[in-house]
This record gives sequence, structure tokens and C-alpha cells, in this order.
Amino acid sequence: MFGEGAKSLLILIPKHSKILEVNIFIGVNNMTHVYIVNSNNWENEVIKADGLVIVDFWHKQCPWCLRLSPIYEEVAEEYHDKAKFTALNVFETHENQHIALHLGVMSTPTLMFFCQGKPIAMVVGFQTKDGLKQLVENILANYKECVRKRTEIKIT
Repeated sequence: MFGEGAKSLLILIPKHSKILEVNIFIGVNNMTHVYIVNSNNWENEVIKADGLVIVDFWHKQCPWCLRLSPIYEEVAEEYHDKAKFTALNVFETHENQHIALHLGVMSTPTLMFFCQGKPIAMVVGFQTKDGLKQLVENILANYKECVRKRTEIKIT
């Protein structure tokens, strides 16, 4: 399910002489190109990232978030070379909630666009696939420096 670049943490918990295995995956879902962000990696994955970063603020109890998720993943697959697509579960931790509130996120789903670590646009509510693609295209057209940073070829 998770591919190259993903890290796995295996936690073994003794429970009544049985061992419960829990796998926690951190990183990118290889099938969708959506990075999971949280308070621990927010700074590196969003604020310090080169180019355009899109953050989906969502949570598990939000029906519109769950409807948007596959659409967001499809668009991420299509535009992964032009923008970095991320998702932050706002109710996962108090720190995640603080990030969302600090940025003015009051409802889910909320998509926020960052260029060079600064928020440049935000849209609240469910988006159709065509609507989301149009939004991404408009941001890319208006913030060309983000596109150049994201697609820059580095010679080592």
C-alpha cells in the first residue's frame, strides 16, 4: 500500500499474553502521491518545502472530507510533478489542531495552498475533480515561481 519513501514503525504491545502488531506508516502513499503531514513534520514538509504545497485539512468524522479524499488523490496523481500534495488530520493531535487554528482553518475540508512556505490561497468545502483541477491550474498560472522551484533540475 505504501511505497518508496514511506517509513514503517512496528509497535508490539503485550495484551493478555498475546502480542498485538500495529503498523504505522509515515510518508508518501505511493499510489496517490499524498504526503501525510502532522505537527512533527509540518515545518519540513510544508513551510520549508520548495515550490507549491497543497494541504488538505481533514478529519475522519467529516463526511465531505471522506468524499473529497479520492478526488484529491486523483488530482495529486495527475499533478505530482507540479505540486506537493499533503493531508493533515486536524483532530489527530492537539498540535495539529493548533496548526489549523493558527492558519484560520475553521471548517473541514479546507484546502490551503502554500508557496515558499507562505499561505497564498484557501478554499473551504467539497470540490469536484474538475473544480479542484481548475483551482490548481489557476494557482500554478498565478504563482509561476512555485512551479519553477518544484520542477527545478538539480545537478549533483
